[in-house]
Amino acid sequence: MPGSRTGRPPVQRAVRRPAAARTPRDNPLRRLHTRLHRAWDRPLTAYYLILGGSLLIIVLGLVMVYSASQITALQMSLPGSFFFRKQFLAACIGGVLLFLASRMPVKLHRALAYPILAGAVFLMALVQIPGIGMSVNGNQNWISLGGSFQIQPSEFGKLALVLWGADLMARKQDKRLLTQWKHMLVPLVPASFLLLGLIMLGGDMGTAIILTAILFGLLWLAGAPTRLFAGVLSIAGLLGVILIKTSPNRMARLACIGATEPKTGVADCWQAVHGIYALASGGLFGSGLGASVEKWGQLPEAHTDFIFAVTGEELGLAGTLSVLALFAALGYAGIRVAGRTEDPFVRYAAGGVTTWITAQAVINIGAVLGLLPIAGVPLPLFSYGGSALLPTMFAIGLLIAFARDEPAARAALAARQPRFGRKRGAGSPRGPRRWNTMRRRAPVARSSGER
Repeated sequence: MPGSRTGRPPVQRAVRRPAAARTPRDNPLRRLHTRLHRAWDRPLTAYYLILGGSLLIIVLGLVMVYSASQITALQMSLPGSFFFRKQFLAACIGGVLLFLASRMPVKLHRALAYPILAGAVFLMALVQIPGIGMSVNGNQNWISLGGSFQIQPSEFGKLALVLWGADLMARKQDKRLLTQWKHMLVPLVPASFLLLGLIMLGGDMGTAIILTAILFGLLWLAGAPTRLFAGVLSIAGLLGVILIKTSPNRMARLACIGATEPKTGVADCWQAVHGIYALASGGLFGSGLGASVEKWGQLPEAHTDFIFAVTGEELGLAGTLSVLALFAALGYAGIRVAGRTEDPFVRYAAGGVTTWITAQAVINIGAVLGLLPIAGVPLPLFSYGGSALLPTMFAIGLLIAFARDEPAARAALAARQPRFGRKRGAGSPRGPRRWNTMRRRAPVARSSGER
C-alpha cells in the first residue's frame, strides 16, 4: 500500500453502505390496505355480507318499528306493542322462508318460478273484485285475511318477476336466442306490462316503479343494445308522465320535492316537510331511542314509509349512515354474486334481487330526504309491513343460496372444521384432528449436542 506524503499510512474510511430502499410492503398503510383487500376478496365475503347485513337491517328495523309505532297504536286504542308483535311474527315466518330459500338447490328455485308467477297474477286479479279487494290510503291493492291481517299481492309480484324473468332469460341464453331483439323482449316485456297493469288498476305507482326497475335490470344483464334499452325506457317514461299528469295526487307529490315549509292548497307537503324536520332535529347522534317528537301525530306513516325519518331523529346522522352502509354492503354483495357466477340463472336472479332492493331503498330514502317524490314504498327489511317483508326475506335467501353455491365458497365452507361434534378419525376426508396427530408423535432420541 503506498504511503502518504507525511510517511504515515493512509487512514481507511469505512465504506458507507447505501440505505436499504423502503419497499412498499414496509409502509403500514400499504400493509393495512393489503390485508383489507385480502380479507375483502375472500370466497365467503359476499355470503357473510348478505347474511350479516340483512339480519342487522331486520333487527334494527324491528327496534325502530317498536319505537315509531307506539303512539300510532295508542291513538288507535291498541296496545303499544301491537304493530311490533305483528312485525315480529312476520319476521319469524320470513326467517323460515329465508332458511328454506338458502338451502334450496338452483333447480328448485327455477321450478318455483312459474307457480309463483301464476299465484301472484291470480291474487293481483282478485284485488280488483269488489268485496275481496281492500283500499288503503287510496290504493286498491290489499286482500283481507281476517281480523287485522292483510296481504298485498303486488309485493309478491316483484319476487315472481325476478324468478320467472331470470329463468326465461337463462333458457334463452342457453339456446343463443338473446342476440335477437324479439326473443329479448317477448314474452318478458308483455308479461311485465301485465303485472304493471294489474298494479296500476289499484293506483299503486310506487310498486309499479320498482317492477319497472327490475325489468330494466334484467334487460341490462341480458345485454340489451342501447337503442332497444332506450326505446323501452322512453315508452315507460311516457306512460309515467301520462299517469302523473292525469292524477292530482301524484302532481301534488311531485310539487313537494325540496319543500321546507308546509303549503296551502292541494300540495300541502305536510308529510314531506315533517320528515325533513325529523331528520334536522336528530343532529349527530339523535335525541335517543324512543324520544322522537314527530311521531306524536305530526309525521304521518312514521312506522312505514317514513321510518327512516324517525331513525334520523332518534339515532341521528350516525344511525342513518349505518343504515345506508348496510344497504350499500348488501347491494355490493349482490353485484359480486351476480358478477362471479357462471350460471346465467343465478346471474339474472341475483341481479334482479339486487336491483329490486337497491331501487326500493333509494326511492324510499330519496323521498324522506326530499329529493324524490313520495312514492309510498316501504324501506326493504326495515319498515313495518309483513307483505313486503316476507318476499324480501325469501329473496335474501336466494342471494345467500347463490353466494354459497360459488365453487370457491363451497370449498371454503367444506374446509371449515366444526367446533362441536364427534372427533374425526383417520378415515375422515380431512384427516384426524391436530391434537390426535400430536398425541401419536413419538419422542425422537437426540444426540448429545442437539438442543
